[in-house]
Amino acid sequence: MTNVALIPAAGRGLRMYPITEKKPKAMLTIHGKPLLQYNLELLKTNLDCREVYIVTGEYGDQISSYFEDGSSLGLEINYITQKTPRGIGHAIGLGEEYIDTPFFVILGDEMYIDTNHQDMLSLFSRDFNAICAFQETDDLKAIQQNYTARLEGDRILSVIEKPGSPGTDLLGVGTYAFTPLIFDYIRNASPSSLRNEIEITDVIDTLAHQESKVYAFFLEGFYTNINTIHDLNRATYQWRRSHFDSYSISVVMPAYNEEASIKRVIDDFSRTPVAEIIVVDNNSVDGTAKIAEKEGARVVSEPRQGYGNALKCGMDAAKEDIVVITESDHSFRSKDLPSIVEQLKEADMVVGTRTSKSMIEQGANMDWFLRWGNRALGKLVSVLWCNKGASFTDVGCTYRGLWKWTYQRIRDNMRAEGAPFSVEMMVETLKADMTVTEIPVTYCRRRGGESKHSAGKVQNVKTGLRMLQVIMRKRLGLF
Repeated sequence: MTNVALIPAAGRGLRMYPITEKKPKAMLTIHGKPLLQYNLELLKTNLDCREVYIVTGEYGDQISSYFEDGSSLGLEINYITQKTPRGIGHAIGLGEEYIDTPFFVILGDEMYIDTNHQDMLSLFSRDFNAICAFQETDDLKAIQQNYTARLEGDRILSVIEKPGSPGTDLLGVGTYAFTPLIFDYIRNASPSSLRNEIEITDVIDTLAHQESKVYAFFLEGFYTNINTIHDLNRATYQWRRSHFDSYSISVVMPAYNEEASIKRVIDDFSRTPVAEIIVVDNNSVDGTAKIAEKEGARVVSEPRQGYGNALKCGMDAAKEDIVVITESDHSFRSKDLPSIVEQLKEADMVVGTRTSKSMIEQGANMDWFLRWGNRALGKLVSVLWCNKGASFTDVGCTYRGLWKWTYQRIRDNMRAEGAPFSVEMMVETLKADMTVTEIPVTYCRRRGGESKHSAGKVQNVKTGLRMLQVIMRKRLGLF
């Protein structure tokens, strides 16, 4: 026999504006997947649920359009609309018309990683009226911002919402189980003085005082309620950190007549734990492709000339979870790769910056004119997208890392064929409400040939103007 669940997902996430301005908080993503999906999968895998009711509010059509009937997840999903925000208790009460058996509740804006939810099934099989999950913590502030309880063994005697002085180390979390009796108590509940809403904690407190069989479940593992950008970033970091050993890396380098340097670059990056090295031959007329193949790289060809075209070809071909982009002229070194990859635990894209004088090798193609031009455009992007919380000092650095799904999400919005592709990547990632972090990288003198888009001041100005055009058109929504 399978179980039933209800997920309140009508929260607007006002403290997370502007990223929730036109999006339900439960549809914010962690590593490319909505919060709500993690909880749907948890209900199915850990709590044997197959029938789920999702309570939606404003922009709820985004939820129903994304998950549809739930069949892609092996679930039967039904939708209930909460027309006005009246609290979690009210949202749960809307299930009365549809649910006539004991059921689970998980709030749609919470994140659980490696938890023991499956152990809750033994309590669920007992005779109960309500079950609330708690986690032991030494974070007093977290308890004060949520709820706690007074217990006798595993029996709940009372529930306290946002306690000023908790007097306990129990943090109440958004996992519950109820019987249909809860609907009677919700129907008779009064709005709280705190928010003028039907608080489920008040309802459970009343139930605990008037009925028996209200129990606590002790949760283990990672938990956070997503209320702020910090919470979202923390959950993202925890998820990626817990899975990081399973991720693999593709290195992509565009190449145009780089036979003088390509062997050295491949040898350098081959000494790092990368799964594949992809060289994108962009119409070379020398021995670049032959040398790259001999050194063990996978060579793909892009007939359309231009840095942007070559990079899209290479990232399309990349098979691994993480894509690291570098140059084939040996101006960047593999020693910075671990730092870039480490930052991907928190960021969706990591870009290098060549503005630290101590990390610029003598003879490298980075004079004051080029350095300050990149800095100026970086500051412009930071100002124009100041609501995204990013700060840049170099838009032209082509040593960077990103998740493959990050690229897939922004791919169709990137149209620059040449050097402006680098800043376009940054802007499109920000526009998609993803995080971009900048870290210093070593910049070295190129080995052979000359730069394809910064060979002199005239070329630098032309490239800078094309980048500026892309930035402004993106800001004005022209493409």
